[in-house]
Amino acid sequence: MLPEIVSTTEWLSALQEQIDREKAFTRARDELNAHRRRLPMVKIDKEYSFEGPEGTVGLIDLFDGRRQLIVYHFMFAPEWQAGCDGCSWVVDAMTHPAHLNARDTSIVLVSRAPLEKLQGYQERMGWKHPGWVSSGGGDFNSDMGATLVDPDDPTKTSERHGVSVFLRDGDSIYRTYFNGARGVEYLGSLWSYLDLTPYGRRETWEESPAGWPQTEPYVWNRRHDEYET
Repeated sequence: MLPEIVSTTEWLSALQEQIDREKAFTRARDELNAHRRRLPMVKIDKEYSFEGPEGTVGLIDLFDGRRQLIVYHFMFAPEWQAGCDGCSWVVDAMTHPAHLNARDTSIVLVSRAPLEKLQGYQERMGWKHPGWVSSGGGDFNSDMGATLVDPDDPTKTSERHGVSVFLRDGDSIYRTYFNGARGVEYLGSLWSYLDLTPYGRRETWEESPAGWPQTEPYVWNRRHDEYET
């Protein structure tokens, strides 16, 4: 079955009705994002360590000197031979991190599998970015709700994909947001990731708390190889 075939005039009228619905959805999403920027935070007091290409690092190191950090909890258990196919779709669609970096935001993948497995799979997939670190046998994944422990048998665990957002204030780190399941389906563009963060897109049209860092829209963006210059 094909959609109904109509005249150009009828099609333009139906198209405008659909665009009006989509504009209403965009405005509703802007309001939703504004609420997200006002969520309370929880302080991270526990010390976590990760294995990365440069050796052992802490959670604060994953910020790479920036204020905000997005962690994608990539499902890859230590005994698996390959990463989750659905998580792989998410990484295939990820924006270039240079655009996030320009808004004081870093992004990194975290999995429980050993670093060697992560690097081998990264090479197989042809991913040059973002960075990927192993949380190994630490508590980060379980504390963040990305690894679930069977209450009847603590030796049995299951992996859960999702995205966590953190904000750094000096040496203090706060968790501001988490979502999983279908909550990550729309992620891919620069905007979709920035909308998850407490500072948002940092543009003046956004409804953000007073004092949030902002610039005019379209004055900060560059090609991904031009930000340094």
